[in-house]
Amino acid sequence: MPPRPTVRAWRPRVAGVSEVLHAHFVEHAYPAHTHGTWTLLLVDTGTVRYDLDRHQHGALGDRVTLLPPHVAHDGRSVEATGFRKRVVYLDEDVLDVARIGAAVDHPGWADPALRGSVHGLLGALGREGDELEAEVRLQLVADALGQRLAGATAPAGVRRDPRLAHRLRDLLDADVVEGVSLSVAARALGAHPTHLVRAFGAEFGIPPHRYLTGRRLDRARQLLLAGERAADVAVAVGFHDQAHLTRHFRRLLGVTPTAYARSAQ
Repeated sequence: MPPRPTVRAWRPRVAGVSEVLHAHFVEHAYPAHTHGTWTLLLVDTGTVRYDLDRHQHGALGDRVTLLPPHVAHDGRSVEATGFRKRVVYLDEDVLDVARIGAAVDHPGWADPALRGSVHGLLGALGREGDELEAEVRLQLVADALGQRLAGATAPAGVRRDPRLAHRLRDLLDADVVEGVSLSVAARALGAHPTHLVRAFGAEFGIPPHRYLTGRRLDRARQLLLAGERAADVAVAVGFHDQAHLTRHFRRLLGVTPTAYARSAQ
């Protein structure tokens, strides 16, 4: 009996992302098909052989693969053990459709920095409550992909914009608990989301989502030291649940919220 494929798919609440797919296929082979989205994928184990517009390519572990919308492609494993992949399907307007031809000619890059950025995006898309982080990472990944499709050999320089960065910080400070999405902030400030993210990072040294998380953790520490339960604190300061609070708390402070609270007793 052939081994069953393992598939997990979901639609995150992040503008620009149509779907995320994690899959392990051993015997399955994709017939020729098209998508109305950009298909951005990482292969974690194995190798995928595919034809794109009647030209053969390979997707393997050190590459970032980007398949353009409306162009036929298939896919099949090279090894008998199959392959594992993670895919994020990006709405057509996330990247310039004028670059579809460039993606057909060069649908992937062996680029560790880019792979790390896509890995970070996929991680954020898989965590409930980290939608702002996913939005920020998506903008940076889309910007990097756009530069590569345009043939840029080096990343574009960051144009500093301190006034814009401080206006975004004011927006984040004004609603720490509910938060603000990157798309809403961009509309409110009249700026492109990518420029907004880069301007903030250039001014303050961290991306917007990390700044907001830090503000929430500041409030959480005060409530924990006042004797509030970690589960109640999580909701009160804007985290999705106690596990979400604990993950970020441990990352910043090295201990759980409960251990931090006990240290004051």
